[in-house]
Amino acid sequence: MYIYALVGPSGTGKSHRALGVAKERKIKYIIDDGLLIGGGAIVAGKSAKKEPTKLASVRAAVFTDDDHAFEVSQALRRDPDEKLLILGTSDNMVNKIATRLGFGGIDEYIRIEDISTPGEIQQALNTRRSQGKHVIPVPSFELKKDFSGFMLDPLNMLKKSNKKDFSAFGDKSVVRPTFSYLGSYSISDYTLYCLANYVCEKNPAVSKISRFRAEQYGNGIRIDADLVMIYGYPIPEVFAVLKKAIADEIEKWTTLNIDSVVLTAKSLVLS
Repeated sequence: MYIYALVGPSGTGKSHRALGVAKERKIKYIIDDGLLIGGGAIVAGKSAKKEPTKLASVRAAVFTDDDHAFEVSQALRRDPDEKLLILGTSDNMVNKIATRLGFGGIDEYIRIEDISTPGEIQQALNTRRSQGKHVIPVPSFELKKDFSGFMLDPLNMLKKSNKKDFSAFGDKSVVRPTFSYLGSYSISDYTLYCLANYVCEKNPAVSKISRFRAEQYGNGIRIDADLVMIYGYPIPEVFAVLKKAIADEIEKWTTLNIDSVVLTAKSLVLS
């Protein structure tokens, strides 16, 4: 396997540029911050951006954990390709990653200065420092379960092929890691209740929410609510609409992944 390395200081836009480098050189797989990415999907590994501290993030990025390194190396061997792109902040880092994954070393280095202008690099640095944002070169739906509750925004990059034609270049996502110096944040159950209640108040079949509970479940959050319904409406049909609307509203404003919404009609009232 021919190993490329994209090297540049933290926050200079490596992940932002990685898909372009891979497409130009016909590279199928990318190693970025502990993840093996291929075909616009996470193939194996765990994201360093989910670690609670900066030190833990660095350890995950260089595959210090044997099980982590084994998982990714085995995935590469199950579907071998001629080329691999490794992202890192220094020559030493990318060489360490290559060694941990069982490769001899780096065959070709690409510097961020070779593919980005000084202005683009400075803009990337300013965004990292002021907003604490990091790019992961996969679509947001690929990250939704693993990054439930993180600051998660899609970033669809367009490549201009001529003056009148723009074609999709690749989907990326923006996250704000737990270890961001901007601090952590939490979302209270009351916030989730308010969002669910907002949806219910707009539905003429619902009188009120009498009980509400949110808990971690499976790959996301389980919403469990008892409703007081207004007599005369078809409850199964109303619940089908409400479940989707509640999940959509909460996911929209919190980026939490909603695993399920369980609704129970506890009583009926006359309008």
